Amino acid sequence: MAARTGSLSKLFKLIVCYSQVAIKTTTHNTSRRTLMANTHAPLATREPPATLLASLAHLGPGIILASSIVGSGELIATTTVGAEAGFLLLWLIIVGCAIKVAAQIEIGRTTLTWGRTPLDAFDGVPGPRFAGLGWIYWSWAVMTLLIVVQQGGILAGVAQTLAAGMPITPAGREWNQVHNEAAGTLIAEATARRTAHNAIASPQFAADTPSPSIRLATLNATIASLKVPPDETIWAVAVGVVTSLLLGMGHYRLIERVSIVLVGTFTLVTLLALLMLQLDPAWAISSSELASGLVPSIPPAIGGRSPMMTALAAFGIIGVGASELMIYPYWCLEKGYGEAVGPRDPSPAWAHRARGWMRVMQLDAWTSMLVYTAVTIAFYLLGAATLGRLGLRPAGGEMVRTLGAMYAPVFGQWAAGLFLVGAFAVLYSTLFVAAAGNARMVTDGLILAGRVAGDDASRRRWTRRISVAWPLVAMVLAIAIREPVGMVLASGVAQAIMLSAIGVAVLFFRYCQLDARLIPSRAWDILLWISSAGLIVVGLWTLWEKLSSCLPFSLS
Repeated sequence: MAARTGSLSKLFKLIVCYSQVAIKTTTHNTSRRTLMANTHAPLATREPPATLLASLAHLGPGIILASSIVGSGELIATTTVGAEAGFLLLWLIIVGCAIKVAAQIEIGRTTLTWGRTPLDAFDGVPGPRFAGLGWIYWSWAVMTLLIVVQQGGILAGVAQTLAAGMPITPAGREWNQVHNEAAGTLIAEATARRTAHNAIASPQFAADTPSPSIRLATLNATIASLKVPPDETIWAVAVGVVTSLLLGMGHYRLIERVSIVLVGTFTLVTLLALLMLQLDPAWAISSSELASGLVPSIPPAIGGRSPMMTALAAFGIIGVGASELMIYPYWCLEKGYGEAVGPRDPSPAWAHRARGWMRVMQLDAWTSMLVYTAVTIAFYLLGAATLGRLGLRPAGGEMVRTLGAMYAPVFGQWAAGLFLVGAFAVLYSTLFVAAAGNARMVTDGLILAGRVAGDDASRRRWTRRISVAWPLVAMVLAIAIREPVGMVLASGVAQAIMLSAIGVAVLFFRYCQLDARLIPSRAWDILLWISSAGLIVVGLWTLWEKLSSCLPFSLS
């Protein structure tokens, strides 16, 4: 294996490293490519922590990232996959979380080594160039457009949550009452079926009480006759405007910290719900169900819809998505890792600092990976064990109520209120952190395109402007499209395809742009090749599946 990896490394260097000439050509014009290390002068280098305990005090970027991805990836996409595929795709969910961390670290390594912003580093990857900008730049631009759509889906989820918990109009209160009763009836019917021994006879109900199926049909007829109330739209406008004002006033840090606490609390509640589910014989996950999910397999299409397509879309955003992989180094620089390392120079002192702080970054990335992998698995199993068995799929205006059904078997009448508070916390924190992170990347994109000056004042000014505009655009999309799950998964498809580009880029960073003093071990190279190959395969597979579904004939 090691020999094969060495041969692949030499082949990759032979094919790709011709780009050193291109790098010199494209990076000498630093007037439009401001280096991140030059935007915070003077720099105060610091010695890296010498012990594990001291290193733990410097963690942070990965935890911020983990807190920001619970909203769309775990709460919406992962549970939707569980609802569609049951337990069969658990293996893909685990791979989707674990396989990206090596690429995440390699992107961070090149950023700390050269002091460039991540997007600037990606733009140096060899390949076709259009209007002076590389192919990864344009791929990122398309992905970012769909990420704005994703944020619209998340904002719609926040609005749904508030409309369900705090209806504004009488029509909204009536709407909630009927929908809540329908949801409770559906759960009661499913629970009765599951508790019936051997499922040979239908569950028996009192003679003077209509069966849940009859009551559910009546409620669905009532729902069809109701006019959709304006509450969700009102809340969408309120959330969009308030979020924009808060970002404009610079209150990000306070809300970020509060969001992390709320997300952490909701995550613990989810883990507790999964544990309590196992204590209920009617809902417990059996060992055979769990084992079926750990063996790689592709579930069959249901009603003409392939759960695998939803899973591939989720793959792009669960754990650390393609967007978060590109944004992660910004948080490392914000934390001060780049400042502590200092500008690259030939001295042994710089190499010592670089190796030490990169160890801290690796610890940060692996720690966050353990956190978000555990959370993702919990959400998936909860979705498969409840929504999958109930036959519910989150969609449209009922997304929040459908997701809330995951908690009903455990928390009963408390489920609705508990879920609404938690859903608001995770969705809103995701919206907030995404606005801050993507604003930095979009500003870099404008600088690289020559549309914005690269000085520190211009960077700060445009970052704030984009942060303010981001939730307003998301608000318009949320009101116009009104399909939060579809909006989130559309971005997931784009990010899954983008993983292929990232897989190529990290190999380029490792073999063509690595300081010789920072060469990692052979074991790390093997891990990086596995990570890169996985990202490339998933990206190309997603592209193939999407193209195949658009053609009027079968490619199989």
